[in-house]
Order: sequence, then C-alpha cells, then structure tokens
Amino acid sequence: MSNLDTLNNRQREAALAVEGPVLILAGAGSGKTRVLVHRISYMIEDCGIQPWNILAITFTNKAAGEMRERVDRIIGNGADSVWVATFHSTCVRILRRHIDLLGYDTDFTIYDTDDQKTVMKGILKRLNIDSKQFKEKTCLNTISNAKNELIDPVEFAKNCVGDYKLERIAVVYTEYQKTLKESNALDFDDIIMLTVRLFKEYPQVLENYQNRFRYIMVDEYQDTNTAQFELIRLLAAKYQNLCVVGDDDQSIYKFRGANISNILDFEKEYPQALVVKLEQNYRSTQYILDAANSVISNNSYRKSKSLWTDRGDGNKVHFRQFENAFEEADYIAGDARKSINSGEFEAGDCAVLYRTNAQSRLLEEAFVRIGIPYNIVGGVNFYSRKEIKDILAYLKVINNAVDPIAVKRIINIPKRGIGVASINKVEDYCSANGFSFFEGLKMADEIPGLGKAAVKIEGFVNMIRVFRSKIDTYGLKGLVEDILETTGYIEELRESEEDDAEDRIANIEELISKIVDYEDDHEEASLTAFLEEVALVSDIDNIEDEKNRVMLMTVHAAKGLEFGKVYMAGMEDGVFPGSMAIYDEDPSEIEEERRLAYVGITRAKDDLTLCYAKQRMLRGETQYNAPSRFIREIPDAYMDNKPAKRKEPVVMQDDSFREAKKMFAAKAYTTSTPMTLKRPNTTPEDKRPFIGQGINSLRASAGIQKGMPAKGKPDYEVGDRVRHMKFGDGTVINIDKEPTDYKVTVDFEKSGRKVMYAAFAKLRKI
Repeated sequence: MSNLDTLNNRQREAALAVEGPVLILAGAGSGKTRVLVHRISYMIEDCGIQPWNILAITFTNKAAGEMRERVDRIIGNGADSVWVATFHSTCVRILRRHIDLLGYDTDFTIYDTDDQKTVMKGILKRLNIDSKQFKEKTCLNTISNAKNELIDPVEFAKNCVGDYKLERIAVVYTEYQKTLKESNALDFDDIIMLTVRLFKEYPQVLENYQNRFRYIMVDEYQDTNTAQFELIRLLAAKYQNLCVVGDDDQSIYKFRGANISNILDFEKEYPQALVVKLEQNYRSTQYILDAANSVISNNSYRKSKSLWTDRGDGNKVHFRQFENAFEEADYIAGDARKSINSGEFEAGDCAVLYRTNAQSRLLEEAFVRIGIPYNIVGGVNFYSRKEIKDILAYLKVINNAVDPIAVKRIINIPKRGIGVASINKVEDYCSANGFSFFEGLKMADEIPGLGKAAVKIEGFVNMIRVFRSKIDTYGLKGLVEDILETTGYIEELRESEEDDAEDRIANIEELISKIVDYEDDHEEASLTAFLEEVALVSDIDNIEDEKNRVMLMTVHAAKGLEFGKVYMAGMEDGVFPGSMAIYDEDPSEIEEERRLAYVGITRAKDDLTLCYAKQRMLRGETQYNAPSRFIREIPDAYMDNKPAKRKEPVVMQDDSFREAKKMFAAKAYTTSTPMTLKRPNTTPEDKRPFIGQGINSLRASAGIQKGMPAKGKPDYEVGDRVRHMKFGDGTVINIDKEPTDYKVTVDFEKSGRKVMYAAFAKLRKI
C-alpha cells in the first residue's frame, strides 16, 4: 500500500484524484514533485494501474532525473516501466520509431543553435538576401515562433501576404525546412511539431500511444506552448486521464513561446476538471511569502491563491538603497562574506539574482576583489565549447554522414590541408548534381579543380569509414579515444601553446567521463542515443554541483532553485521591470515582469535582500530610475526599510568596506570620480533608510553639479521630430517632468522606442 500519510490534506486530495482531468495549482515551494511521485505510487500500488500505462512529462532533464530517482525509490519493482521524460525526449523516442512515415530516416540528427545559424547563414547567402536587413537570429526566431504555433512554411506564406519582410522570411522558412530535410536533420521545434503532425496524419499511430499512455501527468504546465498543448491534448483525448501541475504565477517564458492561457483556460478545455490548490509553502518564512503574495496580487490575469507556511515569520525583507551600481555590488559581496564567515550561511546557499546578464559584471568584479568564490550560471554551456563541439561533430558524422554542418566543421580540424576553396568546389558539385555533401566528398577525384586536395579529402572519408566500422567493438569511450589519437586533436592543442589549452584538454577529459557515466547507466548504450541525450541538455542541467560557491544568475535561470539567502539586484523601474514592459500598451508585459519578480522573491528560504541603485549605467548611458514598483507593492510592515525620500541620511563608516574604499579611490573601476563607501548603523532599533554614499551624492547635497548639463525644459514637444547622435531620427511620444529632469520617450526609426532623460539625451529638434 502507498503511504499518503506524509501529505497534507490538499496534497492528498491531488494524489487520490486519478480518473479524469485534474488541475493542480501548485504554488512555489508547495511540494508538487512529492505529490506527483506519491500519486504515481498510489496509482500502481492501490489502483492496480500498470506502470507502462503512465507517462510523466517534465521540462528539463534535471527535473526528469530527480522525478525518476524518487519514483524508483518509492515504488521499487516496476518503476522503470513508468515513462518519465521531457517533452523533447518523449517525442524523439516516438519519432525514432515512426518518422519514416513523414519522409525522414529514423537516424535523424538534432541540430543545436550553432548548427541552425550555420544553415541559416548559408540560406541567406544562397538566396542573395542581405543578412544586415534580415539577420540570422531574427529569421530563426520568427521560424521558431511559427513552429511553436504549429504553422508550417505553406501556412506561414499565406498569412504574411502583403508584408514584404515576412514574405521574404517565408521564402527563407521554406528553404530552411528543405535544407534540414535533405540533411535528415531536425531542430528542437521540429521535434514537437513533427510528432503532432505524425499523430494527426496517422491516427493509428496516435491510438497506439493513447492506449499505451492511459494516464498522463505534465509538470510545469504553465510553461507549455501551443505545440506542446496540442501534443498533450491529442495523447489524452481518448481516456481523458490528464493531470497537469503548475503555477500560473510562475509563468515567465512568454519570450520562448509559453502560453499562460493553457493553464488558465484548462477548465474551459476540460469542464469536468477537478481543481486542487496547493498553498502551503515548505520553503520560505512568512515575511518572504507575504512580500511575494503582495506583489503578485497586483496581477489581474491569474488564479487566486495565497501562500502560507508553518515555519514562522522569520526575518523581514531587507531593502537596501545605494547611490550607484558599484556600491550595490560591493555591499552584496561584503554582506555575503559576513554571512559566510560568521557561519550563518554556506557560500553555496547564497545567490544573487538579477534581471539581465549584463548586470553580472560589476557583481563579479566585487566578488573577485573580496575573494568570495562564485559561479556564474548562464555562461558558455559545456556542450557549446569549441573543443566539445568538435568531438561531438566527429561523432555526429560517424553516426549520420548526411549531416553537412558536422562534416564541414571537422573536415579540416585538426588541419589537414582542405581549405575553404576546396569545400566550396565540393558544395557546387553537389548542388549541381543533387548529392549530399558527404556523397560529394566520396567522389572527390571526379570533381574538377580539386587537385591535391582530392587525395586529402579521400583520406578524411576513409578515416570516417574506419571509425564507423569500430562503433560496435570499441564502445563510445573507445571510439572517442580512437578519434583523439588518430586525428592528433589533443597533440595539436598542446602544441598550440594557447593559454587555455590545458583547460580545453580538461574539458575533453570531462566529456570522456560523461561518456563513461552514460555507458555505465545504459546497458544498451548507442551512439545515436548518446548524441540525443547531449542535444537535449539545457543550461539549468549544467549547473555544477559545487556547494561552496555563491551563485550569480538571472531570475529566469533561478526558476526551480532555492537558496537560504537571496539578493535581488537592480530593483529599479527601467531595470526590473524593464522600460519596454513599463511603456508597452499591452498589460500582459508588465504582468510577466511581475511574475518574474514573484519567482525571484520565492527563491529565498530564510533571508531576502532587495537592492536599489539610484543611478546605473545601462547601454553606455547613466540612468536615474525610481525604486521598482514591485518594491513599492510590498507593505512597509513586511520590510525592515522602505524607499527613502531624497534627503541626506546620517551615516557612519563601516570597517568591512575599507578595502573597497581603497580600490575605488585608486580608480579600480572605470568611473569618472573616485568613490567612498559608507553605510548607517543598522541596529534593529534603527529605522533610517540604508543608502550607500558616493562622491556624486556628496556633491549633490552641497548643490554642486560638476560636469552636469542644465536640466531646463527641452526645446521640443510631443510630436516633434528629433535627432540623437547614436539612435538617429525619431518622434517624441511623451515628456514627463520629474524632480531632477525631464523623462523623454522617443520612437526612433531604426532603434525602436527609447526612454531617456533630456539632460543626457541631448536630443536636437529637426
């Protein structure tokens, strides 16, 4: 019998609801994974449901792995028959069996972002399309958005008649899909889209999987896009035993195509659905939850819920105000050091969250100077590093030589005398005769003008053939070691004498370790399956299990994680929320930003600090922003400070900042003036606002505005045409008078809408 006694009443209700559609609204930290695992246990042990009739879908490999481990631990025998996988890996497994019905071979390759860019670059060149006017990234994003909405090239072309830019992208989309199919390759969006197409065009295949997966569970349902929604709708259509789990308040991936309506309108799609709310939070203290509830309650497009905990009130939310971003970064690093040195928190239990990656630079410099170990999450993905991509390209070619991107990547790596001119001649020959690129390489001696390069190409082709013949006998580890030895890849790295050569060799060694682990975990490890797993790895899966480092990351990257002590940096209007969301007429944009703030706040378990800097350098310009509206939405009762009025507070020097002060005085940072760092006595009785003080603020208090332009009313009005030295010509949309300057909104012809202060913008009326 399954043990549901450890669940609270609402969790137990969700676990017992097996038949029919179920919507579990799981607030942050409410134990949703625990509910899903116990639900699976109850279905198998108490309801007699066969494990192979259960499908549990997650969004990341990390989440799937954790659920798989917990299911195995609780259920034991038979647990391995439960299909626990991500959307993409589920669809890949289906396509490996049936994609031939759609005209592809079952040994298809999965293209990553770099592969897609290479394909797109070639297409734009082939179609004589100006890549400055039609950027590769723009074309790929437009195509991705279309696929997420299940719009194929034919329908896309019909929908964009009359729009010149979209009509050109429609041509690119058609050629892009043609190129992928000729290479027997799929991009990530194809994986879902083609599975939906397979189910719609071949009902017998769909029914087979409907009968297989009679009970379906989907985690993080708020993050699903239209294609994923349709995939699940089709699979669940026959038996209607669909349980979706998610939190509309944590829907933060609109930019990736996530459609919040999927969870908010679940009851419209399934009127008979049971809705269960999980509101008891097991992560955070009550003051943190009160702050989160206060912020998110300002959204109108949401399901009403309010988080609570039995962990007690805990610390109030700290609000800290600074003159500039330098002082903000220094305070965060210094305060983290105090907490770590005192033993209050481990370094790995501290995190600094920010809205954009650009904010990380000053924070990183501060941590380096103070000597606090840290990890930046969201840097170069392990599998995106050059040396790793090179070795994986060899494996891709050995596995599927039809893939021209991988072939071209390694044909002259390490250098073997096959230059760009020779590659272009092979490409032209293949294009004229309808051959794949690798087929053309096989016929190098027949291609005019190759000369001595033909012999070198023949050697490359033979090498690939030999590698391919060794797959079954060598295993993956032996194959990679043979590649490295035969090609001399590592020797070339060592001989290069580059500064990072040893690090790159260490990365290759880490790849081999990954392969060994993979082979140990899979009795029937295959090259195709390994490449598939690597292709499906996401950034969040690559966070190092390093426990003694402070984590620096965007709020987006922090979703699904939790930390004892959290700092949220850059809490200013114009930064978080961003200016584009603030001035967008669509209210859903600011609501998405508010959900992102809610996610950031609820990452904190015991201690949360919200940081605001009165001035910050953004995109090369100094901006003066008000405290974030999300801070102002938190009642004073939940914070130990509140946004200060513009007056000079009483301050005292703090010893922990003397080293930083010396660095600033020595102009360690690129600033126009040396700075000092001061802070007030923040005893529990002290209610004065916390403000980091710099030279600029002291000048301001003395009435000195050295080097500052005059801040009189601008000589242009709303509707006037103006010119900016960087952004070009535009039209003034709005002018707002503020205490120290006029805030001007301009729609620029080439740069889009910008918000700036008149004194710094130096706009000229035309």
